[in-house]
Amino acid sequence: MSRRDFVRNSLASGVVSVLAPVLRWKNLAATKQSKETGPATHILALDRDWLFGGRLDPSVRSVDLDERTFSPITLPHCVAKLSWENWDPAAWQGLWIYRRHFSLPPELKSLRVFLKFDGVMVGTAPMINGQELPRHLGGYLPFEYELSKWLRDENTLNVAVDSRWSNVPPQGSPSGAKRLDYLEAGGIYRSACLKAVPQIFIRDAFVKPVQALDPSRRIEILCTLDAAIVPAKSVQIEAQLQDGSRVISKATETVHLDKPGDSSVTITLPNLGNIALWDVDSPHLYSVLVRLLVEGKPVHDYHVRTGLRDARFELEGFFLNGRRLQLFGLNRHEIYPYVGGAMPPRVMRRDAEMLRRELNCNIVRCSHYPQSEAFLNACDELGLMVWEEIPGWGYLGDEAWKEFLVRDVGEMILRDRNHPAIVIWGVRANESANDVPLYRRTTALAKSLDDSRPDSGSMTSASRKDWQENWQEDVFAFDDYHSESDGSVGIEDPVPSVPYMLAEAVGQFNYAAAKGFAIKYRRAGDVSLQQVQAVRHAQAHSRVGANPRICGVIAWCAFDYASLINSYNTVKTAGIADIFRIPKLGASFYQAQCDPKLHPIIQPSFYWDFGPHTPRGPGKQATIFSNCERLDLFIAAQRHATLYPDAAGFPHLKHPPFFADLDLDGSARPELRIDGYVGDRLLLSRSFSSDVSQDQFLLSMDDTALYADGIDATRLVFKVADKFGAERAFADGEVEFELTGPGVIVGDNPFSLVDSGGVGGVWVKTLPDKVGLIRLIVKHSTLGARHVEITARATQK
Repeated sequence: MSRRDFVRNSLASGVVSVLAPVLRWKNLAATKQSKETGPATHILALDRDWLFGGRLDPSVRSVDLDERTFSPITLPHCVAKLSWENWDPAAWQGLWIYRRHFSLPPELKSLRVFLKFDGVMVGTAPMINGQELPRHLGGYLPFEYELSKWLRDENTLNVAVDSRWSNVPPQGSPSGAKRLDYLEAGGIYRSACLKAVPQIFIRDAFVKPVQALDPSRRIEILCTLDAAIVPAKSVQIEAQLQDGSRVISKATETVHLDKPGDSSVTITLPNLGNIALWDVDSPHLYSVLVRLLVEGKPVHDYHVRTGLRDARFELEGFFLNGRRLQLFGLNRHEIYPYVGGAMPPRVMRRDAEMLRRELNCNIVRCSHYPQSEAFLNACDELGLMVWEEIPGWGYLGDEAWKEFLVRDVGEMILRDRNHPAIVIWGVRANESANDVPLYRRTTALAKSLDDSRPDSGSMTSASRKDWQENWQEDVFAFDDYHSESDGSVGIEDPVPSVPYMLAEAVGQFNYAAAKGFAIKYRRAGDVSLQQVQAVRHAQAHSRVGANPRICGVIAWCAFDYASLINSYNTVKTAGIADIFRIPKLGASFYQAQCDPKLHPIIQPSFYWDFGPHTPRGPGKQATIFSNCERLDLFIAAQRHATLYPDAAGFPHLKHPPFFADLDLDGSARPELRIDGYVGDRLLLSRSFSSDVSQDQFLLSMDDTALYADGIDATRLVFKVADKFGAERAFADGEVEFELTGPGVIVGDNPFSLVDSGGVGGVWVKTLPDKVGLIRLIVKHSTLGARHVEITARATQK
């Protein structure tokens, strides 16, 4: 009897245990289930125990390679060893080989087993036990293979990764990597896993809130079932909305399966009552359990986390849960120094925390590709709204290329439509030319998969022309990079009759130039340009706020990133924070836009320095960003000025900037003190030293405890600072690291501070199953040594 016949007969007789046996598997990452919750998908994380064989000779079969030459690695992984600057695409553009061995316990032989990759850059050709699997092309979305019929007790998975320039979005241009404004380092740079499921299982469940603001609010769940067999009996789908252990609503539907393959069923959860809504300030999340039952016995569970909210782009602006909310955000590239996109979930989450809690954004644009699920999960939890978009940057390829683009729209939405943080889909390749037939297809596909969200795509001045004939989406999003006659940031009037927002603004544009040109807000670059970056961002947000027709602005951009276009040593420095995620002067505006009662802020948009770069100090129009109502400035302990925010010049900001005349003779190296008041109450006082002889070398860690899985990592920031802790402009020297204990450094060792402007960062990564204390001694060439300690603890169960 075949396995399929055995399973079919078992179903007919009511024996369902073979569909979902208890799975005892080493390294199993499945959630514990009680008898009441029933069986769930069994997941074997494949992020550990890989072997990496380096470059692959195309004339050699991967199965014939001697793995004694391979090196042990964990995922995520980058094929090339990179610095934080001076990237060369030739370092990763090639063929590479990975190998993974795994065992198949007897309990799995009745289950269907799928291999899933979350992201591989950019082509993947797997082979399981010598059986070639179809090649996959595309770097930003998950893909999977069913392995069931090729599995044995002991298995070998070979994965050939093709990181060459390919005809798939966002690549494809004959000009190669120099045509794309972000570099894509190759490798298996996201997670991989095996999942074991019954012969009939729930492949997908779209949990869609309907009429969230109405008392009759409900949830509609579109379930997709995948059946390898046709059961003799009907099956049921049961769904529950849960808040912790409390069941808020539940429903059951009967499904009749008459053929193998996919089938769909919709189930509605009504009577939700006075449910808490997901909001930027209170991102309440619920759990939905969808269960497949055969003859009343649980076979398979599918869990979804969701939030109920109503997000609308209207002619009068953006409305969240019925109230108008100005979009206040930044674009984010998921590119890190040393490894490209190959960072673990903890590091991805840290970006979301910084955007929401430190830069006070309420929205982020995932530019210009779908980003990691760890980042999106953090956005759900933090109340950070998301614009997510397909891979692309200004280029449209041939018909095969366009088919990939349409495919990516569907796969992006299928992966991420259960994230309440996502409020809009970007279904156009960023800043691409108008292609009416193509974008009719992408918008129609988006609506067919998710009619609860609007779609959009960034438009330039060229694509904005004749927009009525060429534009297909719901929300008109414009990348506005023009200047006013005085050289400040300009804001175009909205196009009429449709919701309107800015998907980009500010960037590296020089608004003081008559025609504009690319500039570099580089920490080790021109001080006058660094000092004006925050002011430009403040201008953009204030001027957008003046027009209630504009939903808001997502400015360019959060973090510096690797690029060959308008970059310095392949680092594009448009970010308000650098590539290490260390805030630059440009971040001072964002940092101050929060409640002073919760977090008082004083952030000068200048360095207090009288060295060769700024011999007379910050200048006559020195900018200070603060959420205080009044600032008192003292120089050398003498009152210099009392300042009030420039509400007339920036009328639509929560907290406008302060301006001071700080054109001074600093030969005596005076100290600056800034006292911040709300009413008569002193909330905060900050001091700054211009005496470099008292400078110090400082360290800070994002985390002091990590999991010893060989994957987890955290950032170490180091900087030269004045005696009060403020960053010292243009400090140099060399930094060396000495690590002891169960960890490794991801980064340059030694690290030169010359190009990074006196600051820098590396990451510390654990070793598999090695617990204990990681001790890191960090030495500056002239300012001495500091140390930090991190605990590597047993892997989370």
